[in-house]
Amino acid sequence: MSLNPLILSIDQGTTSSRAILFEKNGQSRFTAQLEFRQIFPQSGWVEHDPEEIWSTTLSVTREAIAASKNMGRPIASIGITNQRETTVVWERGSGKPIYNAIVWQDRRTAAQCNQLKQEGHEQTVKDKTGLLLDPYFSGTKIAWILDNVAGARDKANQGDLAFGTVDSFLLWRLTHGTQHTTDATNAARTLLFNIHTNRWDEELLSLLNVPSSVLPEVKDCSAQFGQTSKALLGESLPICGMAGDQQAAAFGQACFQTGMTKSTYGTGCFVLINTGETPIASNNRLLTTVGYRLNGETSYATEGSIFVAGAAIQWLRDGLGLIKSAEETEAIAQTTEHNQGVYMIPAFTGLGAPHWDADARGALFGLTRGTGIKEIVRATLESVCYQTNDLFCAMTDDGIHPTHLRVDGGMVRNDWLCQFLTDILEITVQRPMQTETTALGAAYLAGLQCGVYDSFEDLEDNWVEEATFSPSMDQDLRLELIHGWDKAIRRVRSDYQ
Repeated sequence: MSLNPLILSIDQGTTSSRAILFEKNGQSRFTAQLEFRQIFPQSGWVEHDPEEIWSTTLSVTREAIAASKNMGRPIASIGITNQRETTVVWERGSGKPIYNAIVWQDRRTAAQCNQLKQEGHEQTVKDKTGLLLDPYFSGTKIAWILDNVAGARDKANQGDLAFGTVDSFLLWRLTHGTQHTTDATNAARTLLFNIHTNRWDEELLSLLNVPSSVLPEVKDCSAQFGQTSKALLGESLPICGMAGDQQAAAFGQACFQTGMTKSTYGTGCFVLINTGETPIASNNRLLTTVGYRLNGETSYATEGSIFVAGAAIQWLRDGLGLIKSAEETEAIAQTTEHNQGVYMIPAFTGLGAPHWDADARGALFGLTRGTGIKEIVRATLESVCYQTNDLFCAMTDDGIHPTHLRVDGGMVRNDWLCQFLTDILEITVQRPMQTETTALGAAYLAGLQCGVYDSFEDLEDNWVEEATFSPSMDQDLRLELIHGWDKAIRRVRSDYQ
């Protein structure tokens, strides 16, 4: 291998597509990023145009490759990480999607999930997949597309259609249709993959009415996923790593030991705890999932999923026009002495863990004539921390007791948010120098496969702490704030009376 190669990470997220070049030591050398449209056809429905996902990804990837050439540095391999559960179905012959991508936040299949629950199927699904029957996951999205696009189910039964989460769709396009593959972490989020046998499950396929003909091959997170088309990128590069965004972030945070915990604050918020070789079943509606799979060996994780975190800040900016940029929120919060009893519940697409209420909707509580922009902005930041605390309370009930939390994602650049988080959780919060750990995790997985890294120890040595936050809030105030949040969130629940 050439000296000093770079690793190219493709990070296809919910609101933007990015390509980042990483050094072996985990430092980023170049980033290209493009946002794309969010499509809301009906209340609770969220879609993306797959062609916009592809065009933005292709554009930033080409920028990164050009940057590597300008540096005179070769690219050793490519890693891909992606928004999980978002569902694309396309024609095998033309590669053309037959419908928009149905995004992980989408709730259109809530009625189908409720029907399956009423028929008593949730325990079977949970036992096999570690997941709950919720529209968040891919399986019911696939069935919806096949049942609502004219002729789609017949084409699927004839083997003419392919399903993929975004990683699989991008891989298909990057390899000019030669590879229809995913990795174990993305497969584990479909409601169709048995995380104990590491296979697509025929009983679940039958239950959700998804033909096996549409499914991709499932590989380890570090594997030979194929070569990029030379005609597409100007050179043929190996794709050697793949993982869903939250698992990639945990990998980038070097959470390799049992008990290590990370929380990513992007569009949503996701807490993952490494449970090692043992999949732990939650009694509090947390998820059991694949953390990563290497050399055929699975490391499991317990996960809490919050649907709206950074998306609430985006709403303040784009929906309400209260701020011009996310960066403003830190100064606003710091100059706002307290929330004046204002609570913002960002249940724009229902509530995730531990509530799992697809019909809940967002609300602002405690408004008075004295409430202004500052209070609403602060309450929105606080909501992210309160939601995280709900997850940690569920973990505690499950017998999981993290002593510290590694955080990443765009929101954690906000010192005020990190301090409020540590105060509400009452545990130490650690922020690394490299907060783009989702993309970094994909780079690490690719680097392990292509020989840039030899072991986990190489990756652990790269993790460098940038800041530590420790609890300092008065306990009575903390309990008062949490009590106010609990009252507010009960009121948005669909079962509130």
